[in-house]
Amino acid sequence: MIRGFEPRLYQQTILDTAVKKNTLVVLPTGLGKTNIAVLLAANRLTNYPNSKILVLAPTRPLCDQHVDSMRSYLDVSEEEVQLFTGMIRPVRRAELWKTSKIIVSTPQGLENDIISNKISLKDVSLLVVDEAHRSVGDYAYVFIAKQYNKKAEHPRILGLTASPGSDQEKIKEVCKNLFVEEIELRHYDDPDVKPYIQQIDVERVRVDLPKDFEQIRNYLRQAFDNKLETIKKFGFLYGNISSYSKTSLLELQKAMFAKMSSGEKDYTLMRSVSLLAEALKLQHALELIETQGLKPLMEYLSKLEEEARKTKVKAVQNLVRDLNFRSAFVKTKNLLAAGREHPKIFELRRIITEELEKKKDVKIIIFNQYRDSTSKIKEVLDALNIKSRIFVGQAKKKDTGMSQKEQKKIIEQFRSKEFNCLIATSVAEEGLDIPSVDLVIFYEPVPSAIRTVQRRGRTGRQERGRVIVLITTKTRDEGNLWASVHKEKRMYRVIHGLKQGFKSELAEPSEEIEIMEKAEKQTRLAGREAETFASDLTIFADYREKGSGIIKTLADQGVKVELSKLDVGDYLLSERVVVEHKTAKDFADSIIDGRLLSQLVNLKKYERPIVVLEGEEDVYSQRKIHPNAIRGVLSTVIISYGIPILQTKNSKESAALFLIIAKREADPSKKDFALHTAKPLTDAELQEYIVGSFPGVGPVLAKPLLKKFKSIKKIVNAKEEQLKKVELIGDKKAKRIKEIVEKEYGKD
Repeated sequence: MIRGFEPRLYQQTILDTAVKKNTLVVLPTGLGKTNIAVLLAANRLTNYPNSKILVLAPTRPLCDQHVDSMRSYLDVSEEEVQLFTGMIRPVRRAELWKTSKIIVSTPQGLENDIISNKISLKDVSLLVVDEAHRSVGDYAYVFIAKQYNKKAEHPRILGLTASPGSDQEKIKEVCKNLFVEEIELRHYDDPDVKPYIQQIDVERVRVDLPKDFEQIRNYLRQAFDNKLETIKKFGFLYGNISSYSKTSLLELQKAMFAKMSSGEKDYTLMRSVSLLAEALKLQHALELIETQGLKPLMEYLSKLEEEARKTKVKAVQNLVRDLNFRSAFVKTKNLLAAGREHPKIFELRRIITEELEKKKDVKIIIFNQYRDSTSKIKEVLDALNIKSRIFVGQAKKKDTGMSQKEQKKIIEQFRSKEFNCLIATSVAEEGLDIPSVDLVIFYEPVPSAIRTVQRRGRTGRQERGRVIVLITTKTRDEGNLWASVHKEKRMYRVIHGLKQGFKSELAEPSEEIEIMEKAEKQTRLAGREAETFASDLTIFADYREKGSGIIKTLADQGVKVELSKLDVGDYLLSERVVVEHKTAKDFADSIIDGRLLSQLVNLKKYERPIVVLEGEEDVYSQRKIHPNAIRGVLSTVIISYGIPILQTKNSKESAALFLIIAKREADPSKKDFALHTAKPLTDAELQEYIVGSFPGVGPVLAKPLLKKFKSIKKIVNAKEEQLKKVELIGDKKAKRIKEIVEKEYGKD
């Protein structure tokens, strides 16, 4: 079935393993992980001709790459390879699923389709998981892989990643969640890889922080140290203050908030919380002056000044009044006005100029993790008449966000050499088909093995590549550099160790393993019995709960979960029972923003409303609310509204509770119930309720319709042209309303 490319030796070797076992492939960027997926897809379709292939990738551009590869290299028609994204309606995805041979999808939408039983994984003979290191926690990959392994008749999983990270427990979690039986790891130095790759030269360019930059840093450092020393005097910090990292300071801040929320509000605690907030802001400013430059620092300090004028938050107001902060602000402003630049800018200008002198059509990627710095780099390149584009993620910030369509367009322009330099944030490190380049520049080192490997892998594919890392000496740049070096070495050690572990575990089944397998078999049988019962139940869930572990657990139990927009509550367990589901944080937030009261009023539309408070977090420590205020709200829910509050530890416990309630509520003669079942409180609400059930109407259009026609009878008797006079009622809605009110019951 393969056409258009000749598999490399290491790809064939890896394929030999992947054919027999669920395999995690760890292969640096640019060495053809996608082609291994194509080879295995061909193998599975040959062995199981009536099966499907499912490929998961985290972003639309990466999905596009897989679609192109499958259509180019596999002997299948274009229609048999389909792309699923959130832009395609669920009903349409269900139709395409039936007719497609190979489905390439982002995971979130597909997860919802599986939960709603709109698609079946039974006939999928291969699940490919790209960027497999994401298969941890609650990410959609985890749920899909579990459902696939349980439901597929001929399961096989292929995980692909350039680097799964350096944390042993995380790599183990990835392997567990993807049911990995074997790891295939390759590096540039491996004998079966060497003939196919070009050497990558890594150069570290060090610059010294100028004395006037050091003065700014000293002002910021003095202010930072002063804040921590005061916190230490109050008894909340111990030992050397320089040993506290950003992570440890954030943990300390969380602990302080917990104390305040539990009622402990003495002066030293409250003052320490404010000082710590100031210290964290100063820490960010220090990073900017050390690793980025004056412009991003000035923008950040100016933002704090502006915030201090508008907010009542003491931490910001006190910070901008700090003498050291003021000195740093004025010094930065003066240096910027004098045209001073970070020495990295000089080196960057020199490096790029030299590269263009050697080769006019040179292709360069400059990685920088701060969007504010990318604009400064763009200014420098523009001044040199060098064609460049900024490449950032989708989140909007100062109008620099990009849609995936814009990202794709820029990549195509870069590939066709319309410009020389791509200035990119971390979005270009993973999940995008960015072409190979001659030179990769790290504007700063990153303390991550995954990000370092992925940045470096953008060069050295077809010809010798170069990587230059810019480092400011005696700053956090040096710490981040060595952190990434050690983490990368540890990553390969850990993977090699795990690889050996897989072999030893699979060598000879011990008596203990046989006992465990027997127990697992019994558990599976019991689970199937439970699923047989659960499959007779339907639970409606609000679509905003789709990321909840509750929905995944219910679906895992075989419950039919319908995702809809619920006007009341988060879960509808029967015609009588509605559930408002909250975490401790959400409960506290809903008190502050006033949502809770209106939610309670709506819950009373049902005969048996319930509030479920999930999690083991202390509800009193979530926000700055007096404990008596929270106690008052709890008593109001229970006494004034008569709504019980049930507490669960986690999503699994919540799902188990919902399942039991749904079971008790189930009517043996009618296993399903209608979604539109809330009990209205008044005649007007009842009228809105009935009209809102008309197709395409809902609660938003029910009121305008009733105001226009005055009664339900007149709406039912109205002609299409009359209905269309109501705003937002178009041809389709008017036609469908008439269709449904005039249609004879039972005639399909």
